[in-house]
Amino acid sequence: MAKERRNLIVVTGGAGFIGSNLVAALEQAGAGDIVVCDRLGGDDKWRNIAKRDIETILGPDELLPFLDAHGAAVETVFHLGAISATTETDVDLILANNYHLTKAVWRRCAEHGVRLIYASSAATYGGGEAGFDDAGDAVSLGALRPLNPYGWSKQLFDRWAARQVAAKKPCPPQWAGLKFFNVYGPNEYHKDGQISVALKNFREIEAGGPAVLFRSHNPAYPDGGQKRDFVWVGDCVDVMLWLASRAEVSGLFNLGTGQARSFEDLARAVFAALNRKPDIRFVDTPEAIRDKYQYFTQARMGRLRNAGYDAPFTALEDGVAAYVRDFLIADDPYR
Repeated sequence: MAKERRNLIVVTGGAGFIGSNLVAALEQAGAGDIVVCDRLGGDDKWRNIAKRDIETILGPDELLPFLDAHGAAVETVFHLGAISATTETDVDLILANNYHLTKAVWRRCAEHGVRLIYASSAATYGGGEAGFDDAGDAVSLGALRPLNPYGWSKQLFDRWAARQVAAKKPCPPQWAGLKFFNVYGPNEYHKDGQISVALKNFREIEAGGPAVLFRSHNPAYPDGGQKRDFVWVGDCVDVMLWLASRAEVSGLFNLGTGQARSFEDLARAVFAALNRKPDIRFVDTPEAIRDKYQYFTQARMGRLRNAGYDAPFTALEDGVAAYVRDFLIADDPYR
């Protein structure tokens, strides 16, 4: 009996923000038959994949049975699906989706010889007291203190994966965890309160108001001077495609730009892209999130660079300009 050809690419969270951008790039590259696993719900999330040529669409409950039945035909699983809201308080629900399911996907990939690229998060770094170094060893990972259940669930899996590798237990033939920093770009419109600051500022400005930023409640940072590593979604997709072309590269990697920029820089970039004079107003950070607020994030990119990835990352002003020009003010804002 002929061996089943590996021509399936599974993207969980494939109708979401980063996932749908990846699906578009995979289709453009002719990477194989694309299987999207996601919940579409009753809003416009379906529009994220409306232009795509997709083999099939699965609900999350169908993922593991699909891998059991078709694992021999799957080349790579991009496991991007998760409960990513930092404000979600149902920890059992978070663990079921972000930890237990990811463990099960890892084991299926190991069993069937499927490569696995999965989403971790910069939220694992918490307030950054232990730095932003993506060292994958158990000691380094154990020193991190996430500030919310979402970040903890991602760290929990990163630590579990590190133990599997260290103990030489069954692992996928290639595995890569990506600690996404603050990603912005098209197809994030369904995310409600979790949209990027770039999109939030654009909507405020287009509505005729000022850009609204949180005041700083940390004397080390002026109002609007809080800094994050903002990364263009196209760069994230490029890294994932590069990993998919480098079966020999495994590990835990940061995915940012390596350069922190202020919230005020971002707001001014949106104004510049719209050719408007900056108008910024500051409001108090909600008390509910003040003690869980990251005032600074900046990815250390040495591990990814040392692994061989040498493409430049998009400058904030260039990425915001492309987002506004090519999507947000276009007739069709979807990729």
